[in-house]
Amino acid sequence: MIALIQRVSNAHVDVDGQTVGAIGAGLLALVAVQPDDSEAQARRLLERVLGYRVFADADGKMNRSLADTGGGLLLVSQFTLAADTRSGRRPSFTTAAPPEHGRRCFEHLVELARAAHPGVETGRFGAHMQVHLVNDGPVTFWLEAH
Repeated sequence: MIALIQRVSNAHVDVDGQTVGAIGAGLLALVAVQPDDSEAQARRLLERVLGYRVFADADGKMNRSLADTGGGLLLVSQFTLAADTRSGRRPSFTTAAPPEHGRRCFEHLVELARAAHPGVETGRFGAHMQVHLVNDGPVTFWLEAH
């Protein structure tokens, strides 16, 4: 599984003009599922997202994690992160999980996140979404769980 995490001041996701998920300060995680991913990768990715130290401590150093701050977590499925872009000018999605497998893994990740952390919101799997965010920093990291 792949997550592109962004430290945000706030973020929200709209579908058909309606906000379906919103957070204040915290992390926006765009998440892609790959064909061989399973519940184990979802658990590992969540550990990384919650524990990754991207928030400032009293000295201004990135030493605090989302688990430390208790900030919001907005999980948004984004299969395009798993695209194969190594050649040509059009992405191939053979490296992304088929939709039903992707849905199962993403929903498992959401279930684990809600059990482990307060303030978890989501987009809507498979929907055309507008993601609005204020990236704080900017701070953005690519995380993978194998």
